[in-house]
Amino acid sequence: MKIAVLGTGVVGQTLAEKLISLDHQVWIGTRDVTETLNREAFKNWHLQNHKVQLGTFAEVVGGAELIFNAVQGAVAVLTLDSCSKSDFDDKIIIDVSNPLDFSKGFPPSLIDGLSNTHSLGEEIQGVLPNAKVVKTLNTMWCELMVNPHLVNNGQHTNFICGNDANAKETVVGLLQSFGWKKENILDLGDIENARGTEATLLIWIRIYGARKSGAFQFNIVQ
Repeated sequence: MKIAVLGTGVVGQTLAEKLISLDHQVWIGTRDVTETLNREAFKNWHLQNHKVQLGTFAEVVGGAELIFNAVQGAVAVLTLDSCSKSDFDDKIIIDVSNPLDFSKGFPPSLIDGLSNTHSLGEEIQGVLPNAKVVKTLNTMWCELMVNPHLVNNGQHTNFICGNDANAKETVVGLLQSFGWKKENILDLGDIENARGTEATLLIWIRIYGARKSGAFQFNIVQ
């Protein structure tokens, strides 16, 4: 599958590496290719992961069959606005970002207008009404996204939500290729439920601060 990953940070890099290992064709998107290649850390990563192709956000979206949104939540909508809206039509967008506001330091709050009665997932779906937005993997450390067995032998819960049932089924299949067990993927319903999963970052960040490690995850037991 031709997959675009928007965002060249550690989350985007982690996803791109995993997708390449599964024999997908992967492009990673950035605002400015030259500036990104001049960053020492990214340049070194890209040399080690040369199968991942680099392009502008608009370039990588245009050629993709499926898209991961892995940019910071605060700039997610601006990033999508830099692309042709029609290039998203009928494509699945897997949104792993969260609307975190670090303007007052750590720990962050949720961005005003993207919390409680609204969410980033809903905002992206509203901006791209012809796309199929699926929210998932946003409640965990990026290494756990692509290797769930790092914690409790994979026995923990990943949430998923979105308006299109077929799109969610496709995403579940991709998640299973990452190592997720289907019974541990909890479908919460439509994209409005992103309000809940994004809000879990308020406690996730504090657990991270207390443990000094992202190697943990929520689990639903009954």
